[in-house]
Amino acid sequence: MYKGKSILGLIPARGGSKRLPGKNIRPLLGKPLIAWTIEQALESKYLDRVIVSTDSKEIAEISKKYGADVPFIRPYELATDESKSIDVSLHVIKWMEENHKSYDLLMLLQPTSPLRNSSDIDKAIELFFEKDASAIISVCETENHPYWSNILPPDHCMKNFLKKHLSNKNKQDLPVFYRLNGAIYLAYWNYLKQNKTFFGSNTFAYVMPKERSLDIDEELDFIQAEILMERIKCIRRRG
Repeated sequence: MYKGKSILGLIPARGGSKRLPGKNIRPLLGKPLIAWTIEQALESKYLDRVIVSTDSKEIAEISKKYGADVPFIRPYELATDESKSIDVSLHVIKWMEENHKSYDLLMLLQPTSPLRNSSDIDKAIELFFEKDASAIISVCETENHPYWSNILPPDHCMKNFLKKHLSNKNKQDLPVFYRLNGAIYLAYWNYLKQNKTFFGSNTFAYVMPKERSLDIDEELDFIQAEILMERIKCIRRRG
């Protein structure tokens, strides 16, 4: 609860994954990947309840072990490679209301962002009210500047790869670009019902540092997460 508004934390975690099978429960520094997000959500000062939406009984049991609620098993049609997070969110809203429960806000926290912390969750909620927003989405600076990217023709000729006025520019002279980092999506409950998206004219960015913005999608991401998290642990021990 924050400023009199109730907030549901939703963690979507399907069982299937083509690129990294079983990634949501794969061990990361001794804990299943999903456990990191569950613990962050439970540490939040403002989330009233934390639930996991999953089609997997194994994920459901692990989620309960780490303290999340799993009030239902997600339907198969919402657990395919084509399933979208917004559809999962709308399913949760519908299920809750059919079972005589609703909240003022919904925060979606993907389990593939283990470096996000509870402070990020709470600061995003605080920003939501500071901006009088309809929605908040987390972003970070891009690692590779889009001005230095382009498609290649079949012969890979780079004649027109960069625009002429950019060819001799240093990175510090270019405008800062941001990307979605997948860590936090927050919106009013009724806004999602009506608009079926987190995006809109009154959506604002919560900017996170790149070192907390890793989104695990493949093996290399897992390796990077382990290295970063081990480094954080060492720094905390020294501190």
